[in-house]
Amino acid sequence: MGKVKINLQDIKIVGAREHNLKNISVTIPRNSFTVITGVSGSGKSSLAFDTLYAEGQRRYVESLSSYARQFLGLMKKPDVDFIEGLSPAISIEQKKLNRNPRSTVGTITEIYDYLRLLYTNASEVFCYQCGRKLEKQSIDQIVNSIFSLPQGTKIMILSPYAVNKKGTYKNDFENLRKIGFYRIIVDDKEYTLDQNIELNKNEKHDIYIVVDRIQLALDKKKRIFESVEQAIKYGNDKVLIRIIESEKDNKDILYSTKLACPNCDISYPDISPALFSFNAPEGACEACHGLGVNLEFDVDKIFDFTLSIEEGGIIPFSYDENSWFGSIISSACKSYGIPLDKPLEKIPKEKLDLLLYGSKKEITVSYKSEKSEYTGKKVFEGIIPLLYRRYNETSSEDIRQWLEQYMKESVCTKCNGDRLNNYALSIRIEGLNIIEFTRNSVEKSLEFIKNLRLSETKQLIVKEILKEITSRLKFLNDVGLGYITLDRKSYTLSGGEAQRIHLATQIGSQLSGVMYVLDEPTIGLHQKDNEKLINALKELQSIGNTLIVVEHDKQTMLEADYIIDLGPQAGLNGGKVMFEGSVEQLMKSNTLTSDYLNGKKIIKLPEKRRKGSGKFIKIKKASLHNLKNIDVQIPLETFTVVTGVSGSGKSSLIIDLLYPALQYEKSFKKKNSELTPFYKSIEGFEFINSVYHIDQSPIGRTPRSNPATYTKVFDHIRALYASLPESKARGYNQGRFSFNVKGGRCEHCQGEGETTIHMHFLPDISVTCEVCKGKRFNSQTLEVLYKGKSIADILELSVDEAYDFFSTIPSIANKLKLLIDVGLGYIKLGQSATTLSGGEAQRLKLTRELGKTSKNGISNIYFLDEPTTGLHFDDIRKLIAILQRLVDNGNTVVVIEHNLDLIKSADYIIDLGPEGGEHGGNLVFQGYMDQFLSFENSYTSFYLKKEIDEDRK
Repeated sequence: MGKVKINLQDIKIVGAREHNLKNISVTIPRNSFTVITGVSGSGKSSLAFDTLYAEGQRRYVESLSSYARQFLGLMKKPDVDFIEGLSPAISIEQKKLNRNPRSTVGTITEIYDYLRLLYTNASEVFCYQCGRKLEKQSIDQIVNSIFSLPQGTKIMILSPYAVNKKGTYKNDFENLRKIGFYRIIVDDKEYTLDQNIELNKNEKHDIYIVVDRIQLALDKKKRIFESVEQAIKYGNDKVLIRIIESEKDNKDILYSTKLACPNCDISYPDISPALFSFNAPEGACEACHGLGVNLEFDVDKIFDFTLSIEEGGIIPFSYDENSWFGSIISSACKSYGIPLDKPLEKIPKEKLDLLLYGSKKEITVSYKSEKSEYTGKKVFEGIIPLLYRRYNETSSEDIRQWLEQYMKESVCTKCNGDRLNNYALSIRIEGLNIIEFTRNSVEKSLEFIKNLRLSETKQLIVKEILKEITSRLKFLNDVGLGYITLDRKSYTLSGGEAQRIHLATQIGSQLSGVMYVLDEPTIGLHQKDNEKLINALKELQSIGNTLIVVEHDKQTMLEADYIIDLGPQAGLNGGKVMFEGSVEQLMKSNTLTSDYLNGKKIIKLPEKRRKGSGKFIKIKKASLHNLKNIDVQIPLETFTVVTGVSGSGKSSLIIDLLYPALQYEKSFKKKNSELTPFYKSIEGFEFINSVYHIDQSPIGRTPRSNPATYTKVFDHIRALYASLPESKARGYNQGRFSFNVKGGRCEHCQGEGETTIHMHFLPDISVTCEVCKGKRFNSQTLEVLYKGKSIADILELSVDEAYDFFSTIPSIANKLKLLIDVGLGYIKLGQSATTLSGGEAQRLKLTRELGKTSKNGISNIYFLDEPTTGLHFDDIRKLIAILQRLVDNGNTVVVIEHNLDLIKSADYIIDLGPEGGEHGGNLVFQGYMDQFLSFENSYTSFYLKKEIDEDRK
């Protein structure tokens, strides 16, 4: 290899071949804002994440000790000749966060940690029972307070020995007399301790020791100090100063050296940061252990009351009388007198309760299978105790998630969902406890901190803490997350929101000399907030960092310093550098991306917009999350978009409320009890056949799942191979050509094509199976050929290649044509599901639906949340064509979206806002698109008209 001249100011990649990259070499200017773009599957992530970031991270981890490496893991070396000029790398991807119920926006941004410090040092304590303000004072402070009274004031120094307590206290009085005390006050009556004091042991009494009577004078300060000290010793850290104003008129002042309420006799722990942590025993609510909710199994999710047990009325378990569970259920039903063939709604509640919760009574269980037979007596534990037992005993996260679909969250009755104990919740700053503070949006929290008025002393103590809180809140606000509340659970954040939170955290860390690799940071952002995000990215760049951003957003591309455009197409036909240089140079070039940027190509407005079938889905008084009791209607057999700024309530309305409510009413012919409080009624669901949410989640969790198996085209291919003369001669059926079952698969790798070698101090290595050489099938199966290709060869074909290969077989070709229509002709039939992007997974799901049409005028309804995520302009054009085709087939499509090209292609629009968070949730507009384009009072209409005007130039 010849010498390559390196500019030390640049990052130089030479000979990158990771995945579909075609031995490319590119240069990225150091400290630049560089955008990598190109069609889906062109190799953008392969270059940015799997080459640049992977090598940067690998070099860093490799520099650590072997001891540290075993905990961090090591990324494999990317397939590249060399990379020069790399900085330490940090990746910020658009991934949803793990489902940790304890993690919130406040905790992942560290704002909550600083709030705990703020509340430790600048708060006031109030009794949680009576609301009295509490203060602890030293003896010096108490004495000084006493001497603030006028000189000559007569006082009694009393020790609160027992307040509101039952007993006769005979022995106590005798002990106090022996110590040297002479007078006490019992229930407001004064006694000497040599008197015979008779108390009713069943009544509550107030007993005070008279420690001293004195007239205030400066020369008596030492005596008063000693008397106060004595009173505190016997008065549970409290002393009562009684000011004698006249014989009948006295005034009492109670002091305490500890935080305690004298009225309620409640002592408070010392204030520390741990007291405000719902993850620490000091602060967590004792009942829910700091979760704020309790998970419990929901009868409405376990039983389908319209079905009998035989018909599958017990939802978590399919009933089979020949199975072990079926035998137990049928035996229990026989014992309790529950008919198996009667709908559950017609069975008395007390009998269903026996089935749900069991009884201590033994039942006779008879079970017979091919291998064994059993008859004996067992105590039936009940379906719900059985489910709880499985939930608590399992170590499998998949089983836990499966069981959680039959559970509901109920707010903890002790803390009312506040997660902390009474002590922590009684501590306030300007009237707010720490949980009430976190219920505010980022924007409102920023305002609260800015207007905080503290004493000079407290201000001095918390100055740096306030600075840290303010900067973090400001960065969140700057990346368009001003609407998010600090108490929001992190697993409810979208991928885009989670990414922007990590971005804000990185800006706050003020690191420099770092290479940041970001994946579409504009996801989920309205055009109104794009400028804020771009400014935040430039701020990160300005402190001496290199930003490498995988992006398709036009505005972000136009603001970049440098652009790398990959293509020309996807998969095997991609991975080449179509352009690298400045934006100005790109606009003059001849690439697919430049054509869309300079207006040579545009996504055209639809020639005709639909009005629908005349039927509507209507939801009335929607009030979930920040929705403001809005009435919304969606015309059936139309393409509807739901728009609005981030946090305006789009997902709350469609994904969190309408979709599950419709699904539940279609399935169970009744309302979902968990959602009922958040809407008045839904009309029109009788006009719908099925309800679908097509999201970007993976089509499978293991490498065994692939496009061929997911679309069922592999079933037809296996049937074809099983029908070949060679297969029939050998007695091979369709199962022989499956890599998931024994028979035809390679047993050494169990049909995976590779084996995993576990390495200590190094990452696990996946190596091609030495027996089948990665073919997944055994040699006998591979001997069966169709047109010279084995079943393993077919899995290696791209969809485009397979379509040509099977063009004469309609059952296979038609399914492959659908994949080509959605822009997935480049993916391999056998490509692992785990390697597909979210956008690719979503389009695969759409292919399943394209073949469906409405039945008897009853259509399916499809909900999609930001389907343009990860898509290039040209991919968006293809996606719009697919969605229009779905509607042409008689279906209804409802899309939450920010992308203006997709919005302008819709028939009908629901615009929410006007802002995010508490300032959102209102219906700004709903109606047909031609009406919306003349509507003035909407951020969306402003940017949409601007986009359409630019297209017309």
